[in-house]
Amino acid sequence: MFRTIFTLSALAAGLLSSSAMAAPTEDIAPRSARAADAGGVLVAQNGDFDVYYDARGNRVIVDAETGQVLAIQPPQTRFDRRALRRERLRNLGPVEDDRYYLDDPEDAARLRRRQLEEEGLIVIPPVDEYDPYSDNSVEAFPEAPRDDGSYGNDFPEAPQPIKPRTVKRQPLDEASIEPVEPTAPGDQAALPPKIGGKTVTDPSLSLGARQDVAALQVLLDRAGASPGVVDGRFGSNVDKALAAYNEITGSNLRSTDVVGIQAALEQSGGDAFASYSITPEDAAGPYVASVPEDYGQKAQLDRLSYTSVTEALAERFHMDENYLKALNPEANFNRPGTIIKVANFGRLVAEPVTRIIADKGKKQVRAYDASGKLIAAYPATIGSADTPSPTGTHAVSRVALDPNYTYNPNINFKQGENNSILTIPPGPNGPVGSVWIALDKPTYGIHGTPDPSKIGKTESHGCVRLTNWDARELAKIVSPGVTVEFIE
Repeated sequence: MFRTIFTLSALAAGLLSSSAMAAPTEDIAPRSARAADAGGVLVAQNGDFDVYYDARGNRVIVDAETGQVLAIQPPQTRFDRRALRRERLRNLGPVEDDRYYLDDPEDAARLRRRQLEEEGLIVIPPVDEYDPYSDNSVEAFPEAPRDDGSYGNDFPEAPQPIKPRTVKRQPLDEASIEPVEPTAPGDQAALPPKIGGKTVTDPSLSLGARQDVAALQVLLDRAGASPGVVDGRFGSNVDKALAAYNEITGSNLRSTDVVGIQAALEQSGGDAFASYSITPEDAAGPYVASVPEDYGQKAQLDRLSYTSVTEALAERFHMDENYLKALNPEANFNRPGTIIKVANFGRLVAEPVTRIIADKGKKQVRAYDASGKLIAAYPATIGSADTPSPTGTHAVSRVALDPNYTYNPNINFKQGENNSILTIPPGPNGPVGSVWIALDKPTYGIHGTPDPSKIGKTESHGCVRLTNWDARELAKIVSPGVTVEFIE
């Protein structure tokens, strides 16, 4: 009895199961056939499938459950999604409300590219975007080289720097530099260029050196307001010289007034720099190998000359020696005929001086004519705490060019272990440089220096120290009896 009931139940369950499996098969088959007829892919089981690519680039679709190959699609039969996207964008036109998902690297890149294109900052060549659903295979070859060996480039070239305007140099009756033009383009050392109105400093220049500052220093020097050495750097010497320049010329020039500085340069002699050809005399010297610090050793030399061509030329053209070298990095200064760039400082002050003020606080010497007008100003080193300079008013007693120097430790300072009186030979590298303007107070005077770059920045042994070229200029416009007033 029970066996009969169990057998009937099993038979009924089998019939129901067969009916249930047959029904979906009858439903899927027509739909699958319709999909195949429409060019689709016949997917079996639950629709879960994997996509693979063979060595020929074919897309192979495999049933994930059974491993059966459902379809093989050659590359030329697949949709070009990138082409479809470009066609869609052309048909739709610009989309104002285009949305970008910034957490998607592709969307972030497209957003940035669109912003740059709209702002006109760069020109982006068309690039096919990455399609995660395609094989991303390259179906085109690069352009063949042209006859000249180059490849095509239809994109605009990068903007080129604007060439600086050339100012024609006007000759001066008393110009200190003859305008020598180079015979070959390669012989002329290039100055730091200006791009877009801004000065681009050559990396070989020492830190802080700028051509526009050097041009200002040259302008100040032309007017008699000496900045000391032309070195392309701002500093207290430039500030003092600019104030003196405005007093001498009656102007109100500022160090930031590029247009005003350029106009003043054109009116006073042209470009701030000129070309100079090194002569055989420049290369010949005479020069000394080195200048000893000890006064006893100095006294044994015949002359305290320059140590190199660059030192001599730097002093002749009122320049810092390192700056001169930096402006002419490829120049051979020891070869006659080498053309170099030098400061075009113009003519020297020639008006007679009747009164001099040595300003200890400003570290500056100012020279006035008979009407009380300022005609020249020089940065100066005036005394020190140990050996202070004179006070009150004194007078010039005499002027000596290229003088000896008498060292007397009993009257002046003591140098090293030198206890006896020594006579130091003349020369630009002597203790008083190449000029001595004696005052009526014994052992005191206005003189030059072997270290022009230190003027206004160090101390002296009580005297008034100028650069050699400033002391020589002052020596030519003073005479015995001119008053020298020391002020604090």
